[in-house]
Amino acid sequence: MNMDSIRFRLTVWHACLLTAAFILLGALLFMQLKAYLQNTLLETQARRAQQIAETLLSPVNRTGEKYVVEEIKTLYAPEHSDRFIRITRKDGSVLYVSGPPNDQSFDPGGVPPALPSPQREFTRKQAMPDGRALLIAACRATTENGESYLAEVGTPATPIDTMLSHLLLLLGLSLPVVVLLAVGGGYLLVRRALTPVEEIARKAEIITQHNLSERLPVALTGDELERLSVSLNHMIARLESALQNSKRFVADASHELRTPLTILRGELENLAQDFQLPAALQERLGSLLEEVERLSKIVERLFALSRLDAGEAQAECIQFDLAELTATTAEQMALLAEDKKISITCDARQAVPVKGDRVRLKQVVVNLLDNAIKYTPDGGTVHLKIAAANGHAIIEVSDTGIGIPAEALPHVFDRFFRVDQARSRRPDGAGLGLAIVHSICHAHGGEVTADSIIGKGSRFCVSLPLVEWKNSAGKIT
Repeated sequence: MNMDSIRFRLTVWHACLLTAAFILLGALLFMQLKAYLQNTLLETQARRAQQIAETLLSPVNRTGEKYVVEEIKTLYAPEHSDRFIRITRKDGSVLYVSGPPNDQSFDPGGVPPALPSPQREFTRKQAMPDGRALLIAACRATTENGESYLAEVGTPATPIDTMLSHLLLLLGLSLPVVVLLAVGGGYLLVRRALTPVEEIARKAEIITQHNLSERLPVALTGDELERLSVSLNHMIARLESALQNSKRFVADASHELRTPLTILRGELENLAQDFQLPAALQERLGSLLEEVERLSKIVERLFALSRLDAGEAQAECIQFDLAELTATTAEQMALLAEDKKISITCDARQAVPVKGDRVRLKQVVVNLLDNAIKYTPDGGTVHLKIAAANGHAIIEVSDTGIGIPAEALPHVFDRFFRVDQARSRRPDGAGLGLAIVHSICHAHGGEVTADSIIGKGSRFCVSLPLVEWKNSAGKIT
């Protein structure tokens, strides 16, 4: 899963929030239960200490201290009930202290005396040397002749600690289950909530300038997603209208410019053939003819692009051998390369059957070879290779030219894009050749890519769908 996706982040947030809520509630439950159990146990000890103080210590002048000790042993039996009982006189001397309990959980002799307190009744939690704790409640008793005694009653906190340990274990075992449920539930909720978004994105990926008539699915949920879908569809409709107007303008303008440019070129050619004109004027007429010729090529290419945009890329859709067409075109273009002493090699060893417009696909090869020849220095080489691989016809045109900067590669198929001044100085270039190649490949269900290294050359790769080829015996190969 993509960790930067909204689905992942929402799922993590949902799981973290539920986990944090579970931990917080568990901590509150643990603290509240611990405080409740300790308070309840201390209240029980406090009642026993008060009972000893009121019933046994207050009348000690009449009954005697020995009677008090015997009654405590008989009534409370602290050793058998695992309790701690201690009676202390006002001067700090101990009247009675219980013996070690049966479970040997604490040593009564090691319990320090209570700190002086102005309160008649108070409680404390006394830590023992072995790490255990005693919950002790104390009650002060005053006899009839004014003597004072302090009755302390305590019990180990071990049962409470055991219960809390079991609770912690239960919470710890439940935490992974809660986390899994939070992650699973959050993922399902987020997935269900984002399903309309995925459908919108999936549909938007396949909408191009060639199928702007299609629209995004509208989720009838009445929420923000429905409003977003409707708004995007309105935007696509406006883009479709603007693109159609632009295509119509380019087609109309290029069509209308062809006739006057043809007339202008003819008139200039007639004037240039008039030998009575001065040499300087004839030279200017030659320059004008070159510019008119360049302008005519631009108009023709714009007209070709407008026809491609209108879906006229496969006027004659037939099956033919692309390898044979490529090899023939390479031989024809070799004549153009001879002027710059550029060597063109062609590797077309096997038949490569495709289906499409033969004229348009030849234009692809011509444009790529022409582009390679233009930007390859004198004495360089251009290599053309065609083969079939993985159900596609592959045409590779590589050269030893000046190369294309890495930042310009993503834009070389844009219309009117020029890489640098070295290329812009070409009198016959307008940045439309590669755009036409891209449009023709796209119209045939293929694609074209480019990679290059500055100073070492460039490589253009065309991929087109293969078709089944029948040999002379009628068998499919």
